[in-house]
Amino acid sequence: MSDFRKLEVWRNAHDLMLQVHSQAGGIRGGAYLSLKSQIIRASMSIPANIVEGRAQRTDREFSRFLGYAVASASELEYHLIAARDLKVLTEKKTAPLIQRTIQVRKMLIGLQKTLSGSSPAKTPQVV
Repeated sequence: MSDFRKLEVWRNAHDLMLQVHSQAGGIRGGAYLSLKSQIIRASMSIPANIVEGRAQRTDREFSRFLGYAVASASELEYHLIAARDLKVLTEKKTAPLIQRTIQVRKMLIGLQKTLSGSSPAKTPQVV
């Protein structure tokens, strides 16, 4: 497979990780160390799974790792929401990170769709 650095989704995910790491560094207090760690780990997992997937032999295997990256993006989104709601990060800091996380997740899903040659299954709407 080709160089992961050429993938726009990897560049966006890497940039997101750098931004998240910078903001998470501001989380203080022993009670929030695990949240800080989870935020950093989830943000690093997104580009890492793209890299690992790109090293696979087939598009199907690559797509599987993209699925892991999608799951990590969802996890990151939740941890950012939790940090905001617990008031360990401000709305001003979390809002752009959440938006970037959603953007990267959409890109990952789009790449999965391209690799599979079909549209992803629709998720039922919860009302």
